[in-house]
Amino acid sequence: MRALPELFANNRAWAEGRVRDDPEFFTRLEHQQTPRYLWIGCADSRVPANEIVGLNPGELFVQRNIANMVIHTDLNCLSVLQYAVDVLRVEHVIVCGHYGCGGILAAWNNQPLGLIDDWLRHVQDVAAKHAPALAARPRDAGLDRLCELNVIEQAANVCRTATVQAAWRRGQALSVHGWVYALNDGLLRDLRFCVRMPTALDQIYRSAVER
Repeated sequence: MRALPELFANNRAWAEGRVRDDPEFFTRLEHQQTPRYLWIGCADSRVPANEIVGLNPGELFVQRNIANMVIHTDLNCLSVLQYAVDVLRVEHVIVCGHYGCGGILAAWNNQPLGLIDDWLRHVQDVAAKHAPALAARPRDAGLDRLCELNVIEQAANVCRTATVQAAWRRGQALSVHGWVYALNDGLLRDLRFCVRMPTALDQIYRSAVER
């Protein structure tokens, strides 16, 4: 007996629905991957990248991990970024976090969870960097702001990668964005972090973290 039959049934229904609405959908998809966007988001199951921005398969290249981190020793994320920028020639890299992130909460509470503690140390570094601004807010507002600040820090990390720096040096059109998603209403918030050239990074970063 096939394991997880309900998921295979869901898959068949989904594929049949696609063909019913667009008979050439899978033929096009098989021969084409030309996304304009790379999405670096949280692995949280409540944040389906394609769906919340209304894009079809093939239109959004996706990298997800706990708390939407961009760490300069993470070869997985860096490889996805390099492929997206150098091979797929995406025009936009979007770092998107979300309010109510379990990784952010665990880091805030310094809650021991095992191996992931080492990963979340990076979030704690963000919290320490911005400790005065976070301490000035009530706890829930502080958590939301940490979600935002973490996105801004990770988007800045994207800008500093060798891949993005090289793309900008050769004149490739590439923008790096920082967004946050709200689970309670399904809407995205623009954190006003949008960098299109290396010389703009410092000013845009300061403006985003000081607002």
